[in-house]
Amino acid sequence: MKKYLFILITSLLCTVSVSAADTSAQAKKILDKAAAKVTLSTGATANFTINGGKLGNQSGTIAVKGNKFNARTANAIVWYDGKTQWLYNKKNEEVNVSTPSAATQQSMNPYKFLTMYKSGYNMSLEKTAAGENYIHLTGKGKSISEMYVLIDKAFNIKQVKMKQGNQWLTINIKGLKSKAMADNAFRFSAKDYPKAEVIDLR
Repeated sequence: MKKYLFILITSLLCTVSVSAADTSAQAKKILDKAAAKVTLSTGATANFTINGGKLGNQSGTIAVKGNKFNARTANAIVWYDGKTQWLYNKKNEEVNVSTPSAATQQSMNPYKFLTMYKSGYNMSLEKTAAGENYIHLTGKGKSISEMYVLIDKAFNIKQVKMKQGNQWLTINIKGLKSKAMADNAFRFSAKDYPKAEVIDLR
C-alpha cells in the first residue's frame, strides 16, 4: 500500500512540475510575440496611463524603437537613446541627464520589461474569462521583483503591473501603432529647448 501511495504522490508531483514548465514555455512564447510587435526596427507609438508608485497618476504617449523610447506627459518629457536618458521637467525647465538603472527605465518606459523577462525571471500563465493572457513574472534579487502582464489575443500588451520595493505601479496601454521613427527622436535637442537648464547627473 505504501509503495502504491509513493508512486501516486510521485506521479502527481511530476505532473505539477511538467505543467508548470509547460505554462512557463507558453508564457515566454506569448511575451516573445508581444515583444516582436513593439520592438520593431522602424518604431511604434502608443498611449499610456500610470497609477501608483512615486509617479502618482499620469497619462501620455510613448514612442519605442528597439531599446530606445520617448515618453511624453503633461509634466515631463523623457528621451532614451539606448544608453543616455534626458528628463525634461516642463515646470522648472530643467533637463536631467543620466544613465538610468533598469528599474528607473521601467518606471518611465512600460515596454522595458520586454528586454528584461528573457533573463532571471520565472513566469507562469493564466487565461482570463475573455481569453486574454495574464502572465506572472518573479525574479529574486531584481530591482523589479514581481510583475503581472496582460496581453490580448492579438498579442498587444494592455497592462503592466510591477512591484518596486513595497510599492506597486500599474501602467495601462492602448492604441499601439507601427510608425517609422528617426533615431534623433530619442535624443534631447538643446536647440528645441533654448531656455532649459541642462544638469548632467552621470
